Amino acid sequence: MKIIKMLLMAVGFIAILAVSIQAVQKGPDLGVNPIKNNDPVTGDNYNIYSLPMPQNLEFAGEMVPIENPDIYERMDKELLVNTYWQSNALLLIKRAHKYFPIIEPILKANGVPDDFKYLAVIESGLTQVVSPAGAVGFWQIMEGTGKDFKLEINDNVDERYNIEKSTQVACDYLKQSKAKFGTWTMAAAAYNAGNAGVMRQLDRQDASNYYDLLLGEETGRYVFRILALKEILKNPIQYGFNIEEEHLYKNIPSYNVKVDTAVKDFPAFARKFDINYKILKIHNPWLREAFLNNKSGKLYEIQIPEKGVYKFSK
Repeated sequence: MKIIKMLLMAVGFIAILAVSIQAVQKGPDLGVNPIKNNDPVTGDNYNIYSLPMPQNLEFAGEMVPIENPDIYERMDKELLVNTYWQSNALLLIKRAHKYFPIIEPILKANGVPDDFKYLAVIESGLTQVVSPAGAVGFWQIMEGTGKDFKLEINDNVDERYNIEKSTQVACDYLKQSKAKFGTWTMAAAAYNAGNAGVMRQLDRQDASNYYDLLLGEETGRYVFRILALKEILKNPIQYGFNIEEEHLYKNIPSYNVKVDTAVKDFPAFARKFDINYKILKIHNPWLREAFLNNKSGKLYEIQIPEKGVYKFSK
């Protein structure tokens, strides 16, 4: 009896398999129908495509030698990786709409090419991130570098988290590197590897150009990642990113309150302006404690959002 049942099950399985094979057969040419991938939002059929290489590719006005096979492949890789990491790219597009208007005028005022705003994108994703090495903020500034450029960094205040001040430090550093190496492309590479690290490789390899250097993976990818994000964020629709204006993140209207004394209780300070401690810290991440010592009587500017922007439960 068991043998008969097993035979019947086997026959049934073969019959189901035959029906399944017949259902996907299309004829002698292809053998099976191509799988239809339906977009989860629109329901439309979609496929994954390779990407054309952008024409006249340049960074900060300096041409990229895309005609060289290794340069072409490295650029192609970063375009593919960043285009098809869709959730990340969408977030970067949304954040750029909020933060680029803060960064752009500082770059312009310092004579630093506008393309360097994309350096901040790849450094931090336009978030106040802290790296395992201790680099902080949008521009990923190390403590020693910040102090060299006169940022206040202590347990109470860390101005690396101040977007305007850290952007100014980035400009100063980049201009120093440009003066040292002669090109903005090399200045970008030096932002990642340090001026000394880049100079060491230039001497070791008897080279003078970023694209001629054999570098470690991170610095070797660095400029290409900037270029890829520049292409995608400047041309989102071309790369398949459709986003409504209402979905973009927006800068919160705010004003500055000047403080030149100690603040013993920031939660109480916040309530004076009809906000809470959380919102105060979101707008002023450089304030690292729930109080401000300010023994020197330094003048600080604390950002306060306009009344009514945030809604609070009673």
